[in-house]
Amino acid sequence: MKNLKAFHIFDVVADSASLTEAANKLHVTHGAVSKQIKILESALSVELFTKQGRNLRLTHEGKLLKNYTSQAFQALNTGVNTLEQLKGSCLEVSCEPTLTMRWLMPRMAYFYQQNPKADIRLSTAGGPVMLGENGLSLAIRRDDFAVKPGYIKKTLVDEWVGPVFAPDYWQQVKNDLSNVKLIDSDTRPNAWENWANKSENHAFSDNSRQAFAHFYFCFQAAVDGLGAALGSYPLVVDDIKRGNLIAPFGFVLSGHRYILLSQATVAEHALACQFSQWLQHNLTACVPTSTEKLSMG
Repeated sequence: MKNLKAFHIFDVVADSASLTEAANKLHVTHGAVSKQIKILESALSVELFTKQGRNLRLTHEGKLLKNYTSQAFQALNTGVNTLEQLKGSCLEVSCEPTLTMRWLMPRMAYFYQQNPKADIRLSTAGGPVMLGENGLSLAIRRDDFAVKPGYIKKTLVDEWVGPVFAPDYWQQVKNDLSNVKLIDSDTRPNAWENWANKSENHAFSDNSRQAFAHFYFCFQAAVDGLGAALGSYPLVVDDIKRGNLIAPFGFVLSGHRYILLSQATVAEHALACQFSQWLQHNLTACVPTSTEKLSMG
């Protein structure tokens, strides 16, 4: 593209307080930066900056151009990051925080045993995601938000939910369920009401509650006997197997799923395929047994 260098320098200057600051970022002289800005202003026949003391301020035309250069160079950076990942054995994967800590991380050793040269770099986040940003390749999410058009969405497993208790706490409250304290998460404020509707069990409609800022804290609070948490099966299965938690009311389908989001350029990459298949196989296997699905309360 003609004047690509000038557009790049303009983009950096627009993010800087002065030509000197931009020159330092670019490792060129103040004069070189000034020259490229003048070349661009001449080519476009507009003034892009005005002086404000020692600093620069974007003109109306400059602000308009900055919107486009930001998008263009961000897209270029995303493309370069994707190419670098495609030629290597590295994937940047974003996953729901609680799923990462309570299900995925404890199982990553098994994936590496099967794929010893793989490099999966995990980060945690929930909700909407911008794939490609900062090299992000894949995102594991609960499908409780609108997915950006153009993303490939793969269902990993249906979500099953049910109340979980520490065994000793259950013994204390099982004869009078009005004494059960319900543990809430700020990130899922209507979880108990949704479970009551799905299970047609309204035993806890008037119970006292305690809220925590993060879903992960709810399960630790339940393990510690502070109350009953509403568990998504993959998030509590390990504690159930260890005997730290029990699910006396079983599990019901929540109506949500765990999904894997990707873009077409990454979805066909060998490592992305391997990791996707491994996720789906292991999460599909992580559903309640027929006995666990039934109420045992």
